[in-house]
Amino acid sequence: MIIAANFKTNHTRGSTKEYIDKLNDFISPREIKDKIMVFPPFTALDNFEYNNITVGIQNAYPVKNGSYTGEIGLEQIEEFNIKTILLGHSERRHILNEPQKLIAKKFQFFAEHEFEIVYCVGEPKEIRERGFDAVVEYIYKQLENIDLNYDKLVVAYEPVWAIGTGLTAKSKDIEEVLAKLRSDIKAPLLYGGSVKTSNAEEILTIPNCNGLLIGTASWNVETFCEIIEISKKTAEENR
Repeated sequence: MIIAANFKTNHTRGSTKEYIDKLNDFISPREIKDKIMVFPPFTALDNFEYNNITVGIQNAYPVKNGSYTGEIGLEQIEEFNIKTILLGHSERRHILNEPQKLIAKKFQFFAEHEFEIVYCVGEPKEIRERGFDAVVEYIYKQLENIDLNYDKLVVAYEPVWAIGTGLTAKSKDIEEVLAKLRSDIKAPLLYGGSVKTSNAEEILTIPNCNGLLIGTASWNVETFCEIIEISKKTAEENR
């Protein structure tokens, strides 16, 4: 399983260091087999040297460096020895109006530089209300010009209407989408969208679900650690 924390625009450099130190203290003495990822904001990046925690970036521009005011490129990322990136998140698509053409360009650039890419897809409420076929059509447009055979790909299914709203997709709906994605994608498949301690176990037992991409519930390190523990126990119970 992969258990990932997306800080979004939360935490500072100081609080992120404290968070990752506490996370490491929690993971180190336990037999945690899950891959643990943390995506802090750019200003909180540092050279975190924990072998059992993967630190990634939430976004970047597809260049090494250059005249792109307000963006960061490969040169800035490499300073922190980071090789994992989150791309295609719905907040980039729907709030910041990032088009598929640019997202695919980012994917291609960071794949060429051998980054592990957590690639997000998901439908808004009006598409979900039209039924499963409409959801599939919408999601597959978000996969255009994306190399689904890239060996460092992770795909995260996050229904837009469930992100930060407290709403979670029904298990049946998640299962249907993940099954369709699995028919074309060999990469790990994550679910995200109002994941919390009360529903993590149920989601983790859905067929083809290989982990969680967590927003709000991950901002508190104790809650994130609790979800990691839930994942560990769920795996043990389902052996």
